[in-house]
Amino acid sequence: MSTKLEWLKEIDGQLWLVEDEKENLRLYYRVKEVIHAEQSPFQHVMIVDTYEFGPTLVLDGVIQTTSRDGHIYNEMITHIPLLTHPNPKRVLIIGGGDCGAAREVCKYAQVEHIDMVEIDELVVKVSKQYLTEVSGNLSDPRVRFIYEDGTTFVKNQNSTYDVVIVDSSDPIGPAEQLFSYEFYRDIEQALKPDGLMVCQSQSPIFHMDVLKQTYERISKLFPIARVYQAVVPTYPGGLWSFTLGSKKYRPEQLEDKWNKEAKYVNKGILKACFHLPESVRQALGV
Repeated sequence: MSTKLEWLKEIDGQLWLVEDEKENLRLYYRVKEVIHAEQSPFQHVMIVDTYEFGPTLVLDGVIQTTSRDGHIYNEMITHIPLLTHPNPKRVLIIGGGDCGAAREVCKYAQVEHIDMVEIDELVVKVSKQYLTEVSGNLSDPRVRFIYEDGTTFVKNQNSTYDVVIVDSSDPIGPAEQLFSYEFYRDIEQALKPDGLMVCQSQSPIFHMDVLKQTYERISKLFPIARVYQAVVPTYPGGLWSFTLGSKKYRPEQLEDKWNKEAKYVNKGILKACFHLPESVRQALGV
């Protein structure tokens, strides 16, 4: 089994995953074992069992989700848009190869069809096999797996979806296009006249430039644009942002609609997540 040695280092006889977040910041995770490591046509895909976070998905040396806290991100990127829309029937997930977002969407009985467009089939394969805490070994007949580039796929859709969820990795490599204005414009056209979308928009602490750019682009395309947040310990800075763009519906009083089982989301979280830190509010001008 091959591994990328630049991401795995032996220190004092222990194996560590070393993630280079920024020029002046590195994150170290002690590893029990490498469960799977393989180069796909798009990126290096690895599942490692870490001491603190359990089985963890790593793409090109960067942690994507973990068994310990992956539910936080997946619950927040799905439940907020699905509660905002009064009757979501057709949902598109772009990315989301760990299957965690699709697993949460499946909790909504009124959803009739879920297209999950993931460029890398290997990510889905290993997540379903080795990352069951996140994927739940997803096998719902409403989910259609489509293995192609999300930017290409969405260009060919017109007023098709009620909700689009962009579950992308960081804006580097294959995911860079998923932060462009053109991509968001294509999503707006793929949505029904009362549709809405959400995307992850990085850390307000370390990636404010990405968050501001995302919010500005979505604000130009949608009459309603809102940023909300969650604390995801795995991700740099802990505080993570999501940006919602809606053609018609406002994310108001979501707590009154809440009736699902979850590990992180509850009525209080739904009410509080739109209350941003003052520094973030000022940076975004909201």
